[in-house]
This record gives sequence, C-alpha cells and structure tokens, in this order.
Amino acid sequence: MNLHALRVFYTVAKLGSFSGAAEALFISQPAVSKALKELEHQLNIQLIERASKGKKLTLSEGGQALYDHARSIFAIEKAAIDDIKSRTGLKRGTLVIGTSTTIASYWLPPYLAKFCAQYPHIKVEVQVANTAQIEHALLECTIDLALVEGTPTEPHIISKHWQNDLMSVVIPSNFKPTKDLKAWLNEQFWLLREPGSGTLEMSVKLLAEHGVQAEQSMQLGSNEAIARAVAQGMGVALLPNVVTEDLVQLGKLTRLSQKNNEQLSRPLYQLHYKDRPSSHAAQAFEKSLFSE
Repeated sequence: MNLHALRVFYTVAKLGSFSGAAEALFISQPAVSKALKELEHQLNIQLIERASKGKKLTLSEGGQALYDHARSIFAIEKAAIDDIKSRTGLKRGTLVIGTSTTIASYWLPPYLAKFCAQYPHIKVEVQVANTAQIEHALLECTIDLALVEGTPTEPHIISKHWQNDLMSVVIPSNFKPTKDLKAWLNEQFWLLREPGSGTLEMSVKLLAEHGVQAEQSMQLGSNEAIARAVAQGMGVALLPNVVTEDLVQLGKLTRLSQKNNEQLSRPLYQLHYKDRPSSHAAQAFEKSLFSE
C-alpha cells in the first residue's frame, strides 16, 4: 500500500474536506484527488461517499475501517519518531497531557512541578477539555496521555485507576433542608455540568444511587461556575470537595453530611491509547503519577 496515499486519505477523513487536507499536507487539491483515486483503485473499494457542494464528506463502511487502521499506523509512526528523539536521556522532546478543568486546577500542578524540575528540557503542554473531548484527542494522537474522571467509552483506550476525588452535595448557607433529606433534594433546582463532562456522568450516577433524580436543572461549563452559582442561591450541586473548600471556609456554602458519615467519591483515571506505544517522556510522567 502506498503510505503517501494512505496519509492523504487519513487527512481528508480527519479534516472532512479535500481542500483542508491539501492545505495541511502542502499539496494541491488535484493531487489529493489523484492519491485517493489511486488508493481506491488499489484496494478496489470506494472509500469516501462523494458529497454535494457544501456538505461534509462521509466515509463508506470500508473507508471507516481503513481510517481506523490508518490512525493506528500513524500513531505508531509518531511514537517511533518521539522515541528516537527522546533517546538523548530525556534532554529534549514534548509531552502533551489532556485533562479536565478540575484535575488541571487542583490535582495536576504538584506532579507537573516535580516532572518539570526533573526534566527541564522537556516541553510540557496541558490541554484542558471534558472527558469526551479528551478521549477523542487520544484517538487522534494529539495528546500523549490523559487524566480524567470516569472510565472511557472507547474500546481502544486503556484506563488505570489513579486517585479518588471526594465529593459532597453543597447548598447555599441560608438553605434549610427538611428532615426527609431525599425528598427535599428531589425538590431542589440542581446545577450540573455539560454533556460529555466526567463530573456530570458521576454526579448523575451518585445521585441516582441515593434516590435523587435532579429533574429541575441547569447546565454550566465549569465546576467553579457551579460553585459560585450555588453560593448565590441559584440551587444545589454535587461537586468535588477541592472545588468548594474556599467557599465552605468563607461560609458561602454548606456541605451536606451523608448517613453514617458515608463519603461520596469518584475515581480519577489515567488513560492512554492502546495502539500507540508511550514515548519515554510519557512513561516517565506516568511513573511519577503512581510513585506516591
């Protein structure tokens, strides 16, 4: 198989357009079309459903299968390049970490500080997004590893338990729950994260386990925004303790205690793409995550 033609196909499928692929690969649009026709002729299969003008390209069933294989092939290619570059004793290279806002703000900084002090010549980038977006970035090989809340939904992603994040239901300090706490919570207006967020997934799961449905709700884009909205009396929420600590100390929020002092928590996971070998920098950082 012609790897250049495969790369052209992969780029077209990833970007969704011939013109975008031509620009990304620094070749002409006719050259893109020619490479795709040659690949389809070689494989004797139509890879792309030609769309009418203005509509996004879609892959055929065979095209989707080839795209998945191509993604793995180019992930291994990138890993090989990164590995060779890193064999100077981690004196140069790049490590890209994908993570959620909460982990980036509260859990990650001490590990980053330690790693950067130990490997000052490694360039570290942190991409912050929700769990669904982080999974997509792993599959597209735009990040090396990830730290998220919740388990992955993609079968090509491997997860490893890292930490437990304590959570509590928080209410405005002037709210007075009734004795029937479950009934009272079911009557409240809930502030939740957006779809795709690991916090939303875990909040809904934990609340359901305790008989709370959160039928009246509003979605906000960050835990910090939710905490401040609760402090202003807009409703109640289930949030990580690390997010609400300052507002609790200031008396703006109250944490509700669970029966028998039960503690709510959510697991945090380290993720990597199973078809992509880890670079030396990624291996070193992963080792630091689990060394304490």
